[in-house]
Amino acid sequence: MDIWEANSISAALTPHSADTVTQTMCTGNACGGTYSTDRYGGTTDPDGCDFNSYRMGNETFYGPGMTVNTNSMFTVVTQFLTDTGTASGTMNEIKRFYVQNGEVIPNSQSTVSGVTGNSITTAFCNAQKTAFGDTNDFSVHGGFTSMSNAMNAGMVLVLSLWDDYAADMLWLDSDYPTNGSTSTPGIARGTCSTTSGVPATVEANSPNAYVIYSNIKVGPINSTFSAGTSSSSATTLETSTTSIAGTSTTSTAGGTVAHWGQCGGLTYTGSTTCVSSYTCTYSNPYYSQCL
Repeated sequence: MDIWEANSISAALTPHSADTVTQTMCTGNACGGTYSTDRYGGTTDPDGCDFNSYRMGNETFYGPGMTVNTNSMFTVVTQFLTDTGTASGTMNEIKRFYVQNGEVIPNSQSTVSGVTGNSITTAFCNAQKTAFGDTNDFSVHGGFTSMSNAMNAGMVLVLSLWDDYAADMLWLDSDYPTNGSTSTPGIARGTCSTTSGVPATVEANSPNAYVIYSNIKVGPINSTFSAGTSSSSATTLETSTTSIAGTSTTSTAGGTVAHWGQCGGLTYTGSTTCVSSYTCTYSNPYYSQCL
C-alpha cells in the first residue's frame, strides 16, 4: 500500500494487490516487477491502481502555490472504507483529503474522459486502466479483497526518502513512458522534465535533502484530523491516516449524498442532503460529512 509517494511537484496514492498476504519467496523473472523481463510474472501487482491528481487531469491541484500548496506544511488524510461500514468488511473505497491553513481540501476530481470521481474504487480502477490502456493487474491479483486481507493480517509502516535508479522517478512527476505523447491520457504525470530525477544528479545537488513526517495517527474515520493545521515550514508533511471505515460514498440517489460523503463547506457546491438515516454533520467551515 503506497499511502503517500510524493515530492513538491506530484503525489500518488496507490494500493497494490497480491495473491498472498504472507511472506513469499521468488527468484529471477518469477518475481515480476521492475527488474524482471516479465513485469507481470510475479504474485504481486507491480503497477497498482494510482490516483495522481495531475495524471487524472487536474494540473493545478497539487504543487507550489496550488490548491494544496507544497511550500507549506499540510496534513495528509487517508480513509479506508468497507462494504459493511465496519473494520471487518471488505475494503471497497480509499478516500484522500488534505488539511492546510485551517481548510479541509477534498481530493481533486478526475477529468479524464470515461473516468469519474476523486477516490479509488473498483469502478475507478477499471475505468482508469481502460482509459490509459494500462494492464489491469490490480484486478488479476484480487483488487480490494486482496488489500482487505493484507490489512487484516497487519502491515508495517515504512517511511523513507529515496531516488529512483530504474526510472528517475519520472512515473511520478514527468511524462512516462518518456517516448509517449503528452496528448495520450495517462502519460503526463507532472511538470518535471524527462531528463530530471537522475539519482547521481539528485544526490550531488541535494546531499542534505530531508523530510519530516510528524503526528502520525490511526483511528476511526474523522478521529485523526481537524481543521486548523498550519505552518510556514516548507519541509514538514504532517501525515494522518485512518483505517476504520464506513460504507462507500460512490452511490447517490435522488440528489442525496451517500454515507461518509461531503455535504457542505464554504467552497462546496453539491447536495447538502444525506441518504436516509445519515445526517450532514459540521466538521469545520470548509467541510461537513454525512455521518
